[in-house]
Formats: sequence, structure tokens, C-alpha cells
Amino acid sequence: MTPKEMYNEINAKKIIENLEKRNMQGFFVKTKEEALQKALELIPNKSTICWGGSQSIIQIGLVDALSNGDYEVFDRAKANSQEEIDEIYRKAFTSDFYLASANAITLDGKIVNIDGTGNRVAAMIYGPKNVILIVGINKIAKDETSAIDRVKNYASPINAMRLDRNTPCTIKGNCYDCLSGDTICCVTTVQRYSRFKDRIKVILVGEELGY
Repeated sequence: MTPKEMYNEINAKKIIENLEKRNMQGFFVKTKEEALQKALELIPNKSTICWGGSQSIIQIGLVDALSNGDYEVFDRAKANSQEEIDEIYRKAFTSDFYLASANAITLDGKIVNIDGTGNRVAAMIYGPKNVILIVGINKIAKDETSAIDRVKNYASPINAMRLDRNTPCTIKGNCYDCLSGDTICCVTTVQRYSRFKDRIKVILVGEELGY
């Protein structure tokens, strides 16, 4: 094991212990392949499943595995109209499992996100019976302040560029707290506790995933 791998495991252990204190469940795996295996272990066949916009769940192969498996999936990428997309957003709240990532996670176990439409964070907060988050080691932040700074000045600009948004951050690379109609930073959430024990399950991955 390399020093970097040792360091990552130490931090993952801290986060998992702190997630447990916050009524959430944490797991650590070293690779994308192990992350996929762990996620599939947590999701029984025949489950209804929906997901938010997440590069991480795509990168580990979870979207493909579920789409080709014995599950009922609600995939907005296959919708043919905005009306269908809106309906899938609502189906998320009654799904057995909701899948996403986090924009950042703190060492003391807080989950930090900044969202545009708000459907992703809304489902993470309330509705689905289970929430599984796939979180790469690159998203660990020291504390809540550092986590929000990471999202505003790193993850959000990159995602705005990926989505071809006309915002100041796509030009200058950092947050300008803009009020552009194209902003993807409409809602900021910090999940510090789960009312329902182990409803939120975080799979920490010892590789970089997403932004």
C-alpha cells in the first residue's frame, strides 16, 4: 500500500465513523470496480431506481449495470420531452433507491451539495426509501467552509462548462455569486444528520470520480 493509499484510507475511516454518528452508513472501497460491486450488493432485484445527474455513477458503470439488470429504472436521459423529465423527477420521491454523488463530503461526515434545478438534493433530503451516494476520494474536504468553497470554485465551474452554461465561472474559472439565468448554483444544502437511520449510504471510493 502506498503512502497516498494509506492516507486515503485513514480519512475514509474518519468519515465513516462520523457518518455513523449522524445516522448515516458509510463504506470504503479502493476501486471503481469494487464501488460497482458494493452498490449492486445494496440494491435488491426488482427495486425501483432513479438517479440524479452524476458523472460518478456513470464512471463506475452503475447506470449501465442497472439498465441491463432486473430493476425498474427511471432514466431521464431516455425521456422524449420536458414533461417526461418532470415526471421522472417526481418518481424519484417514491423510488426504493435514489442514486447520486456529493459535491463534497467533510471529514466530520457532512454532505455538501450545490444544485441547479434542485431535484437531486430534494430527493436526497426526503422521499426515496434509500439514498446511495458514490463519492470519489477527491471530494473530501476538511470542513464545511472548505467543502462549500470546493463546490463553488471548482466543481460548479467545471459542471457549468460541461453543460455549456453562459455564466461568469465558465469564462473566469471561479464563482462570482452570479444571478445569471444559466446559473447551476441555485440551492446549497448541508446534510448533517439523517432522521432515518442508514437511509443514506455513502460509498467512498479510493479513486477520483466526478468533479
